[in-house]
Amino acid sequence: MSSSVPLAPAAAVVAVDVGKRLAALLVTDAARRRLLGPLDFPMTGAGLAGVITKTQAVLPAGLVRVGVEAAGHYHRPLATPAVWPGCQVVQLNPAHVSEQRRVMGRRRIKTDALDVEAITELLLAGRGVPVGEPSTVIIELTGWVGLRRRRVLTRVATRNQLLSQLDRCFPGLTMALPNVLGTRVGWLIAEDFADPRRLARLGASRFIRFAAARGLQIRRPVADRLIVAAREALPSPDATVARQILGADLSLLSSLQEQVQAAEAAMAKLLPQTPFAPLLTVPGWAVVRASNYAAAVGDPDRWPSAAQLYRAAGLSPVQYESAGRRRDSSISREGSVSLRRALIDLGIGLWHSDPAAKRYGRQLRARGKHGGVIACAMAHRANKIAFALVRDQAGYDPARWD
Repeated sequence: MSSSVPLAPAAAVVAVDVGKRLAALLVTDAARRRLLGPLDFPMTGAGLAGVITKTQAVLPAGLVRVGVEAAGHYHRPLATPAVWPGCQVVQLNPAHVSEQRRVMGRRRIKTDALDVEAITELLLAGRGVPVGEPSTVIIELTGWVGLRRRRVLTRVATRNQLLSQLDRCFPGLTMALPNVLGTRVGWLIAEDFADPRRLARLGASRFIRFAAARGLQIRRPVADRLIVAAREALPSPDATVARQILGADLSLLSSLQEQVQAAEAAMAKLLPQTPFAPLLTVPGWAVVRASNYAAAVGDPDRWPSAAQLYRAAGLSPVQYESAGRRRDSSISREGSVSLRRALIDLGIGLWHSDPAAKRYGRQLRARGKHGGVIACAMAHRANKIAFALVRDQAGYDPARWD
């Protein structure tokens, strides 16, 4: 991410390249004279305090800009104005730092010293996104969004493994019940009848009564089909161990589901306390979609326009222009992955639920556009709507966006 409009010139810049255990720092004035560094300091309270003392001793009067390269989560303790009193703190996109190294003729050489030099050049050019004091509520919301995302990914992988174990336990089940884990009867089979011999002994009538006792109504044709599949199931040499693994997977899946639900409950409680609460007034945008967007955007005040936010998501098309001729191609994908996914998901929500967006989608299809292009167009529409609602703190007005 970087600012589309260069920031005001600074009297001095402080470039910080963050690592897991060590960070590198370089202080340079506006005339490109090195005032301190490059030097390394440990990512500890004492290490940070020591380097800040050294930095303050050499800083000139005037605006001082501190640039921290985004590095997963390692940069977060340093990318806050509270750590650098009296300085303007900005965050830099790692891709832009790598590109600056290429401009410097060091594309294939990566060292901490070269990284802080590249960061310094970007800062002197007015690049970077200003960082404000983080909101406690948004920090909490971001944490729950991250937890839910990780648990959902694990849940998908576990469900796939569970289906594999179920095929080993009960060969032929998916022919009688194609969507096993998408139906309540499928879950009943997985939990209580992973051994097809037990289901075959039970018979259709007793199976129907067994399910009814657990609040599940099964039609006779479905029961008959399952009983036939159980009787015709091929014996599997590893069925015994597969049933044990299946039980462990079912237990893990239940735990993952509980954690996902707990995260969504926390998100539903926190989101109304943030500036992103107006997003809940948009058709198709519920707590999960709105929270994913909020976590990806962070502090909304650091984004001066919807266009800049859209570019930061990497959704802008790649452009090539030469001799007055311009050619656009696919999206750049240079930017925040989480923001890109959030905007596309918001666009899908609009596409499925908002009448105006549905009409827009039909128009794009009539013009021969395919799914990927329509998804990006919907993300662009969602980006403008979400940005305006958060900026104006107003509910969704369909007439305005029709």
